[in-house]
Amino acid sequence: MNLGPTELIIVLLIVLLIFGGSQLPKLARSLGQASKEFRSGLSEGAKDDDKADKDENASS
Repeated sequence: MNLGPTELIIVLLIVLLIFGGSQLPKLARSLGQASKEFRSGLSEGAKDDDKADKDENASS
């Protein structure tokens, strides 16, 4: 599913109509924060997996 520039502009206009201009900065901020928390959760999960793998190998 490739989006070209025309499709992106249409989507942005629809978002602008739905949320209004004053809500867009709040929406962008919350999306950025959610993305940041998601990435940190993934890295913590990877660290936990690595730790569990090391513990399993040490007990073998």
